[in-house]
Amino acid sequence: MDILPILSTLKRHKIAAGLIVLQIALTCAIVCNALFVISERLALIQTPTGMVDHELLVLRVSGLTRSENPEAQTRSDLAALRALPGVAGVTLVSQLPFVLGSSAESVNNTPDQNQRGVSVGAYSAREGWLSTLGMRLAEGRDFEPAEYEDAAKVFKDGEEPKVPAVVINRRLAERMFPGRSALGQPLYVYGSTPQIVVGVLDLLPSPYPRARDESDLHTMVLPIRPSYRGGNYILRVAPGADRQAVLKAGVAALEQSSLGGKRLFRQQRALEDLRADYYRQDRFMVGLLLAVCAAMLVVTAFGIVGLASFWVQQRSRMIGTRRALGASRAQILRYFQTENFLLSSIGITLGMALAYGINLLLMTQYELPRLPLLYLPVGALLLWALGQLAVLGPARRAAALPPMLVMRGV
Repeated sequence: MDILPILSTLKRHKIAAGLIVLQIALTCAIVCNALFVISERLALIQTPTGMVDHELLVLRVSGLTRSENPEAQTRSDLAALRALPGVAGVTLVSQLPFVLGSSAESVNNTPDQNQRGVSVGAYSAREGWLSTLGMRLAEGRDFEPAEYEDAAKVFKDGEEPKVPAVVINRRLAERMFPGRSALGQPLYVYGSTPQIVVGVLDLLPSPYPRARDESDLHTMVLPIRPSYRGGNYILRVAPGADRQAVLKAGVAALEQSSLGGKRLFRQQRALEDLRADYYRQDRFMVGLLLAVCAAMLVVTAFGIVGLASFWVQQRSRMIGTRRALGASRAQILRYFQTENFLLSSIGITLGMALAYGINLLLMTQYELPRLPLLYLPVGALLLWALGQLAVLGPARRAAALPPMLVMRGV
């Protein structure tokens, strides 16, 4: 179809055409960036942990009075929890993902404390942590019984901590030992005594996801037994067991196992529930951005429909003349669709440039990653399709106008 008549017509309606182009450009820019942010948030929310999240329960207690022997109390608690029906495994770890409070350590390849180390999310765990959490080693082995030590003995005042072994995640292994196996290699976490890498996990989540530093990528587990005062009891529910029933039984077991002094339950929830709470704001943002995208697309569609309907009324005599001269309904329909396609293309081109500018602003102000170029054609196709669908109704009405009645002014 010859587009010169279309361009000539648009020149006579510069303001209306300019407004719809601007609306399409703004919609394109906002939708492209919103879709990118939505995909980033969804990827974060759905990131696997490598653990059997749906089978894990978290119990955290703290004493209201000072305990003379927290290690004895911890062992009593663990024995009581292991005896519960429906419990497939029990352990105690210093921290967990999605639970408030986290710690990181600086790790080096050498004992030189003046060298800047890698920030690593650090877990301390008691025996049985690997099987209870449902994690699998990609390389190496779990800690041996002789490698575990009580936290109170490791961190004595004035003494350098002695920890013989460490299990790390794949990202830390690649960061510290690029191009070679990490097994058997020394890492320096505490002073001049190295910790030997005995195992590598493909997945070991950060204690604080979205930390926006190296500890969000690099993690490790140390064979240091925390007491109940500095850790979380983790219960793995056996297949077929009722999670809520096991959780209530676990709370009752810890209450009965107290060796004197009342204790406060600071956490008693399923890990999946803790994860859901942790990402609540992210899910809200996804919903909000989806609503914004939908609203922008609806407003743009109504703008196109309104403008096209107005132009059909304004050009009814021209349409009737063309029909009288032999133009078919399909040609009238293509005319309006081509006109809309030209306007959409101009708006989308401007919108892509604006989308890139908005992304640069988000990168500097909110540390958002660079917008992948893939989102630009996706946004363009979405708006092209929206434009064609929106103009289809008015265009069909224009094509259906009886030429003789239009020429008579009816």
